[in-house]
Amino acid sequence: MATSSSACSSYWVVLGVAVVLAAIVHRADARAFFVFGDSLVDSGNNNYLATTARADSPPYGIDYPTRRPTGRFSNGLNIPDIISEQMGSESPLPFLSPELRGQRLLVGANFASAGIGILNDTGVQFINIIRMYRQLEYFQQYQQRVGALIGAEQAKRLVNQALVLITVGGNDFVNNYYLVPSSARSRQYNLPNYVKYLISEYRELLMKLYNLGARRVLVTGTGPLGCVPAELATRGTNGGCSAELQRAAALYNPQLESMINDLNTKIGSNVFIAANTHQMHTDFVSNPQAYGFTTSKIACCGQGPNNGIGLCTVLSNLCPNRNVYAFWDPFHPSEKANRIIVEQIMTGSTQYMKPMNLSTIMALDSRS
Repeated sequence: MATSSSACSSYWVVLGVAVVLAAIVHRADARAFFVFGDSLVDSGNNNYLATTARADSPPYGIDYPTRRPTGRFSNGLNIPDIISEQMGSESPLPFLSPELRGQRLLVGANFASAGIGILNDTGVQFINIIRMYRQLEYFQQYQQRVGALIGAEQAKRLVNQALVLITVGGNDFVNNYYLVPSSARSRQYNLPNYVKYLISEYRELLMKLYNLGARRVLVTGTGPLGCVPAELATRGTNGGCSAELQRAAALYNPQLESMINDLNTKIGSNVFIAANTHQMHTDFVSNPQAYGFTTSKIACCGQGPNNGIGLCTVLSNLCPNRNVYAFWDPFHPSEKANRIIVEQIMTGSTQYMKPMNLSTIMALDSRS
């Protein structure tokens, strides 16, 4: 009788292991999603760091499903969350999250960290943040961890077939070149030469991503930097957007698109997809009513002119209806604005997505 019981137990253990392994293999067949960049796409890595660049206290997360702050610089979902929704997948966890283990690794990972830029000296005032070189180091560590779970060959395949999003560059202007009058970088370079330097450094980062196995990479440009509530409040020109920051964005974004095109030509494949987030933002900043917003000049959460001064805290002014505000806080779009951006990423024409939108990519890749 004992032998029969023991055999029965063994059967259930083996069956249990088989079910778990089958689930892991199935999950490995689904498309992973990796996210790199700054606060526009950070899903909570900075919660685990000693830095002031955090969004882990109310009212952040007021419209998130849990109604609690998560480290996302949003009232609710951010761009990676909404892309994950569109892919029919769960959002990748922050790389630093202790929950990122086992099967959750196969969903992908978010390496983004608020405050960082293309350059290592961007965001120095935030002290302990995950700069781009470290995000790429963490990507290598991630691949080793997944290799230990499903084998090196399967891990390589998972990375090659994954979707990658990288959003970086805005802080190199806002939190570096224009951070203080006569900043070190502004003394070193005039604006056109600074932009050229940023583009050359960004090119190196993208090639490193490619060399680490990334084969489908969405690369977003900067928004209209001079038109966010923080800049309207502190640097606005004649009551409008900051002319100098708008000039920076106007120089940077076309050169980014051109560099991406050159990289694809060099590689011989459309690895990098240019998302014209400048135009996507400009659409609702210049005509908010057309998108259901009452304002694109005033942040929902903040204080001072345009609610654009300082941080969004429990002591800040807070709007009752986030859906009628294009900006959640002085720098970051509301969830509704993020949804408009992702809609263009998914289905936008070549005015917004070059050489193709994400829906087209997903259809093409599903056949290969």
